[in-house]
This record gives sequence, structure tokens and C-alpha cells, in this order.
Amino acid sequence: MKTYCTIQDLERSQDELTAWRRAIHQQPELAFKETATARMVADKLKAWGYAVTEGVGTTGVVGTLKAGSGTRSMGLRADMDALPIAEQTGLPYASRNEGVMHACGHDGHTTMLLGAARHLAATRNFSGTLQLIFQPAEENGIDCGAKRMLADGLFERFPCDVIYGMHNHPGKPARTFHFRSGPFMSASDRVTITVKGIGGHAARPHQAIDPIVAASSLVMALQTVVARNINPTQIAVVTVGSIHGGKAMNVIANEVTLGLSVRSFDAEVRTILQKRITELATSQAASYGATAEIDYGLGHPVLVNSEKETGFARQIAEELVGTDNVVDNIEQVTGSEDFAYMLQQRPGCFVRIGNGVGENPPLLHTARYDFNDANLTVGSAYWVRLVERYLE
Repeated sequence: MKTYCTIQDLERSQDELTAWRRAIHQQPELAFKETATARMVADKLKAWGYAVTEGVGTTGVVGTLKAGSGTRSMGLRADMDALPIAEQTGLPYASRNEGVMHACGHDGHTTMLLGAARHLAATRNFSGTLQLIFQPAEENGIDCGAKRMLADGLFERFPCDVIYGMHNHPGKPARTFHFRSGPFMSASDRVTITVKGIGGHAARPHQAIDPIVAASSLVMALQTVVARNINPTQIAVVTVGSIHGGKAMNVIANEVTLGLSVRSFDAEVRTILQKRITELATSQAASYGATAEIDYGLGHPVLVNSEKETGFARQIAEELVGTDNVVDNIEQVTGSEDFAYMLQQRPGCFVRIGNGVGENPPLLHTARYDFNDANLTVGSAYWVRLVERYLE
């Protein structure tokens, strides 16, 4: 009877995986600057017998391993970049790069895939082609690493019948797996609205057209977009995250700039949001005698997990950690992910692994966040078993 990888098979690597993860954590690198991380990844993959291609999509690395006579292929993806955040964890392995830290767990994602890579190379308990994709610049917004790797011919050069990725989830118990088929993570659009008026003296407002007043009215009007234009059964978010205008209290500014983050899970809802935000910006500004210039940037699409591949991924998790540690139909996530672009081109699933619970679990993109090293062996074992079962 054929046997498959268990967590125990990886437990002996816990200390080494932890050392790898913390070394990456100490040397975080921003989008498209992940040269040291990419070099570490490439060197290890080459030492284990992978055919390694560097510089994919700028700083991406792909490791290819073939075994047996199987004709199927699969891809596993991990992200490598860090964020422009000053770390405040006080940990002995805290970031040594000032103002940069791994505040989203990409150090852990990379390490879990490396742990799996070594085990798979040693055992080769599969038949087919494995593509390990170490992606740069997930955090870079519209000009992201996934788009660059795809534009660089990712799936043409490194064929994948299916594609899988994994992300940690603060607030969920460590060493647990969470799944959702269909739309899972939101589309993310960035909107810049510049309200233009006529500047003047603060003591003579009747001689000016005050863009701050117009912009303030617009901020409040935007709160009605979701409440009054989107079906209550749908999910959408419109957040005004920044507002800039004026430099002196006794001067009426010429213009004010608003920065919006817009999230949705449905193409029709996304269209309605764009239409209403554009209309409101134009009409609200005009009602005060001002004008509005709208730069509507469509960002990442909705991340959609395919049903068959999600069911298979969930089955593997249940085999590995038991049904009590697997959650199906997890709530939708209003954050976005550029892995969505890969899922537009290949069927697959984006898996969540719990990062731990507590009174104040470290949240993603905060200065006190840290990846939970307890996940390293179970995450690596999951990747190994997924490959062994898909490429039997």
C-alpha cells in the first residue's frame, strides 16, 4: 500500500526551517528588490536537484522537478516580498533593514515551500512535473509580481495543469486549514479624486471656491454608495483612506486630493461602484462650483477558487490534520491577492493556514506581526502530500 507524507516526516526539520524563516525575516526586501531572498531560494533548489530559472518577472524564481513518467503538471506558489513598515516586535531576529519588515508572513510562506521542496527532491514520491514558483512583489499593487511573471510567460515556459497558493490567517488556530470555493478574496481598486476650486484668503471665502468644503461633502456622499446602491446581499467596501489639501489655516487651497480603496466580489457590483463613485465625485464638486478629476485604477480581480481543486485541497488537509482542524466555507476576505491573476489562467485554490489566536493576535500589515513558526512543518507537509496525491 502506498504511503504519503505525514507531519511527523517533517518534524525533524523544525529547527532548520525555523532558522531559515528567521534569517529571511531579518533581511526583508521590498517589491522587485528580493535579490538576497531569491538567491537563497535558487541556491537551495539547485543543491536539491531542481532545474532553476531565475529572473522570471524581474526577481522571481521557478524550480522544476520531474519524476516518473506522469504527464500531469502542477504549480505551487509562495510570495517573497516584505512591506515598508518599521518593525516593533522586539524579537531577537527582528528586521535589520530599517523601515522594512515581513509584516504579512511571506517569510513563512517561502520557508514552507522550501521545506516541501527539499523533502520532495529527496523522496520523489510522485510522477509528473512540479513547478515551484517563488514570486516577487505581491504587495506592490497594480504593478505586481504575479502580472509580471505571467507577462514573462510563466505558464507557457513552466506548464501547470493546476496552481495552488497558501497564506497565513491571524485569528485562526495555528496548524489548521481553511477553504472556500468560488469568490474568496475581493477585487481591489484604487481611486484618486482631485477636487479643484479657486484658492483665496480665508477671510474672504466669497471670492473663492473652496475645494475642502466640496471634498468634505463628497466624503460623506460616498458613504451612501454601498448603503444605497449595492444589493444588501452583496459585499462591497468604499474607504476614503487619505485626504490632502491646504497648507495654512488662513489660506483657501486650490485643490484637494482624496484617495479611495474600493473592494468587491462581483463583476456587476464592481461596475456599479465605479459608475456611482465617478458620478458622485463629478456632481458633488459641481454643486459647489468646483470640478473633479477622477483617476480610477482597476487593481487585482476577485480571487476565485475553482470548485474541483478546492475540494481536492480540502481532502488533502483532512487526511493530514484531521477533519477537526479543517474549516470549509470560511468567510470571504475583503483583502486582495495578486494570486487571483494566476487563478484566472489556471484552475486551483488559495488555501489559508491559521496563524494563531489570542486576545490580541498579531494582525497582517502591522508593526508587531510575526509568522507562527509552528506552521512551518505542517505547511511543508501539506505541500508535499498535495503533490504526492495529485501527481500519483
